[in-house]
Amino acid sequence: MSSDAKKPDEKEEKLAEVAAFVLAGRPERVEDGVLVMAPPEFRAAVRDAREVLATLGRAEQPEAPPGGLRGRLLESLSRRTSRRALVVIDMINDHLEPGSLLEVPRAREVVPALKKRIAEARASGVPVVYVIDEHEVDDPDLDAWGTHAVKGTSGAEVWEELAPEAGDRIVKKPSYSAFYESNLTSVLDEMKIDTLVLTGCLTEIGIMATATDAMQQGFAVEVPADSQAGSCVELEMAALGTMNIMAPFGPSRKKRLERLAAAA
Repeated sequence: MSSDAKKPDEKEEKLAEVAAFVLAGRPERVEDGVLVMAPPEFRAAVRDAREVLATLGRAEQPEAPPGGLRGRLLESLSRRTSRRALVVIDMINDHLEPGSLLEVPRAREVVPALKKRIAEARASGVPVVYVIDEHEVDDPDLDAWGTHAVKGTSGAEVWEELAPEAGDRIVKKPSYSAFYESNLTSVLDEMKIDTLVLTGCLTEIGIMATATDAMQQGFAVEVPADSQAGSCVELEMAALGTMNIMAPFGPSRKKRLERLAAAA
């Protein structure tokens, strides 16, 4: 059989693959997480297929929703506060200074976008929380990672272009997650926060560890691609895809929203 005769079959197989993906009925966040690592042509084909299905759906006559659905939706919306905080993680001199032991070169690349995001948050009244890695000089963690972010040194200070201002909150942490042995939870509870916009570095370590702990506590998490930095693009994409698939732990999310609604 000639190569030309095979082409229609290959095209049909690709179309079938795209259709199977789109029609699988997965939560959208799971699909989007998978698509982060997919080839560009597959992402484009999925986007086109979604648009076709949306067009076909709009052409159909609407059906009445199941009984009780409206009530459940209204109840869910009533528990939503959508109170965000912008969290800036480990954008410190020891990560951004060229030549430093734990330099993250990509972190300098996101400074302009993150600086703009911080200014917009302050202007719109969104709280800005700086999470800063800080270690005692005899911290055993330094044996594994080398001397960095030592308390009282310039290396543990926020990069000058992103420096905190009056009204911003500062949280010190000794490990990967911003919640570990810190007062971050109490700071967020005090401000009645239910959604965290995580920025900074390293995406695959500090941001991902923080996001996991946050979702287990019932926080919704957003990680803007233009304001995060990993050690390389590939690890960033893998971490972003994983965090996009995850969702806040349901029971914790429900309790958090109920507490915030009651406090309001």
